[in-house]
Amino acid sequence: MTSPTDTVLSGLDTGRAHRIYRHLHAHPELSMREYATADFVAAELDDIGIGNFRCGGTGVVGVIRNGEGPVVAFRADTDGLPIAEDTGLEYASTVTGTLEDGTTVPVMHGCGHDTHVTSLLTAARALVSHPEAWSGTLVLVFQPGEEVAAGARAMVDDGLWERAPVPEVVLGQHVMPLRTGTVNISHGVAMAMADALRVTVYGKQSHGSRPQSSIDPIVLGAHMIARLQTIVSRELDPRTPAVVTSGTFHAGLKENIIPDRAEFTLNIRTFEPEVRDQVLSAVRRIVSGEAAVSGAPEPLVEEIYAFPSCHNDPAQAARVEAALRAGLGEGNVSVSEPVMGSEDFGHLAEAIGVPSVFWMFGGFDLTPGEEAPVNHSPHFGPVMEPTLTTGTRAAVTGILAYLGTDPRG
Repeated sequence: MTSPTDTVLSGLDTGRAHRIYRHLHAHPELSMREYATADFVAAELDDIGIGNFRCGGTGVVGVIRNGEGPVVAFRADTDGLPIAEDTGLEYASTVTGTLEDGTTVPVMHGCGHDTHVTSLLTAARALVSHPEAWSGTLVLVFQPGEEVAAGARAMVDDGLWERAPVPEVVLGQHVMPLRTGTVNISHGVAMAMADALRVTVYGKQSHGSRPQSSIDPIVLGAHMIARLQTIVSRELDPRTPAVVTSGTFHAGLKENIIPDRAEFTLNIRTFEPEVRDQVLSAVRRIVSGEAAVSGAPEPLVEEIYAFPSCHNDPAQAARVEAALRAGLGEGNVSVSEPVMGSEDFGHLAEAIGVPSVFWMFGGFDLTPGEEAPVNHSPHFGPVMEPTLTTGTRAAVTGILAYLGTDPRG
């Protein structure tokens, strides 16, 4: 007997999916500035015949109603990254964008969001073409600003769940440096919470020949960064996963001037809320304490962004896993441990108190022992097939785990 997934995907137009992907990959846009991408997505939804509206600035929401049944939401993120692409692909991005400070930067889909959008648009077209295979309501959420943890919150704040039907579950997926054709799913925590902080260290400016007249913020900041590494190594249980990374350090304008301030940024990853609180408290204690022993003013610690937990409801994850195994093949689906990467996807479900399920699919042809370029690398270029077909099939299968007329999905 043909499953609803096979019915929906029969006659799949892979050529159109490839054209969509090539266009999106060649025309990425920075977070919360995905204007042309939003126009493109809305035009595709219009062509399919799916009613849609803008939400959260550059977000787009489509709603497919197909008779009685549950309501399910599926999210795809749309933003690119300030990276100069070095994949060698014929459709590689050569575009630039402008950061908030006015800096012009190269832009690339270095995290695969173009595959997410393509897969969901292709899945939506297939589902509309085969209404006999499913019943219910599907909410398509094309979300901006994932990379800066702003898009999901912006859509919710803009009335997403007042303007669209409220789902009983929110689904999503992400391409990763895994073998193409495969899917990984976690039960419980899927991805880490992330906090980004900016620390401004204040000192006292002086000539480089008179260090005794200064409070050197560079030396002070360096001591802070070194001491911050002891949070994970000396304050947390060795069995507790956490990461504290300092990604930038800026100070001074000339080699013979001790400046009056320095600035560095931190990226913190944790799985559990109590560990998050412990690490954030330790950061503030250490930077304050180091400043005090140096006779420096109190540093300024500012939040840049905070990613929520990406948590798969165990019961719903089991339901989706079973459907994925049936839809993609038993040997192509694995249960995986949580990863230290982060997502703001969880906010969409948390805002309305419903469960969510998020899984990973592979995008690279890998020989045994070979490692693929990681997300956010200038070399991150998933192979088009079977990556797009896998993403589309996984999306349809996950959706039909709830809306399908056959419980196998």
